[in-house]
Amino acid sequence: METTRVNTTTDHGCFGCGDRNPIGLKLAFYRTDDGVSAEFTPAAEHEGYMRMTHGGIVTTLLDEAMSWAVIDSGRLAVTARMSLDFRKPVPSREPLQITASVTRDRGRAVETAGEVRSTDGALLASATGMFIRVSEEQQRAWERIYLPGEPE
Repeated sequence: METTRVNTTTDHGCFGCGDRNPIGLKLAFYRTDDGVSAEFTPAAEHEGYMRMTHGGIVTTLLDEAMSWAVIDSGRLAVTARMSLDFRKPVPSREPLQITASVTRDRGRAVETAGEVRSTDGALLASATGMFIRVSEEQQRAWERIYLPGEPE
């Protein structure tokens, strides 16, 4: 497995991956053989019920991972649709492994899948998503912010 970081710039306010958001998750995604992955340990601030990660945070983890899988395939996109299955309670204060990949590229629409697993490999949540690629103009504008050094 490669360890190349996908989101190399974090100097922005994205709740999922930006360093300028003081309450953000600050996720770092790395390229894998078939997509992207990140590790994240939810804190007490990310809880819903005691010692369980809030479902909205789990959803954000998967949305962010699937988005970076699309970005790593070459284009910026926004979430159009997402379906999520909570399989087991997602503990807080324990490390999680988040993975995502592109499952089908239909041109402007890109289908994705993602998973959240515990360190012992148990599947805690899974999702599928549909992302819509942004216009060329928006792509160029966002590349300057989110992907410095990428071709314009």
